[in-house]
Amino acid sequence: MSQKSSHPFRVARVLACTATSAILALGLCGCQTNGSDITGALGDKAETSSRVAADPRRDVELTQERFRANPKDADATLRYAKALRATGQKAQATIGSPANKALLAGYGRALADNGNFQQALDVLGRAHSPDDPDWRILSVQGTALDQLGRFEEARQYYASALKIAPEEPSVLSNLGLSYVLSKDLPKAEETLRRAHTRAPTDARVRANLAMVLGLEGRMPEAETVAKADLAPEEAAANVADLKRLLSRKEKENARAEVEKLPIAPAGRSD
Repeated sequence: MSQKSSHPFRVARVLACTATSAILALGLCGCQTNGSDITGALGDKAETSSRVAADPRRDVELTQERFRANPKDADATLRYAKALRATGQKAQATIGSPANKALLAGYGRALADNGNFQQALDVLGRAHSPDDPDWRILSVQGTALDQLGRFEEARQYYASALKIAPEEPSVLSNLGLSYVLSKDLPKAEETLRRAHTRAPTDARVRANLAMVLGLEGRMPEAETVAKADLAPEEAAANVADLKRLLSRKEKENARAEVEKLPIAPAGRSD
């Protein structure tokens, strides 16, 4: 998967304020391998955000023109589908031939990025076949299942992906986040350490490992991981963001515990 942020803890900080499923969203944004992932064609580098935000319908017209000029252009088709979704229109019918596996894979990943996890699973299920599986697609299917709370099923997909690409750090990182969601922090740490061993310079894997260590209450070790091999200023920013992430997580947990307390009946005045 292509890197979406040069500052993974900044991503984590934004996601931390929404329950435990937000932690996995960090995995969707951050557990990516450089260059080879199915989402390589999904970036917005050729779009101008002001045009899209200002007039989504105009964006549909422009992307439609390019799509109609060459329906086999995967990038053009994905941009057209994205523009249609932005205006609330059904995009799946526009994605071309089901035989275009790369296009289906990219569209499914886009759906997952946008939070349409069940639809993503439906599309990704057609993007490869049992006789020709793709570990990248299997990994994204796993993250979608995790977001739907289907953890055991998700891990079967990760296991299949790892059979094809043994010890692939992006898959291991997603698997580690799956264990975080099911609150199995020891397994999460073990899995993320494997990912970190395979990709020690991957900032996103490092961010996930630091997060888990912090959740386990091992803050000094978490800080060491978070700032390893970084310039002092960036290291300090990472540690600060990690602390904010964990602080918000603690507040979430405290709020959940308070909500479990019985409410005393209101007094009656005669």
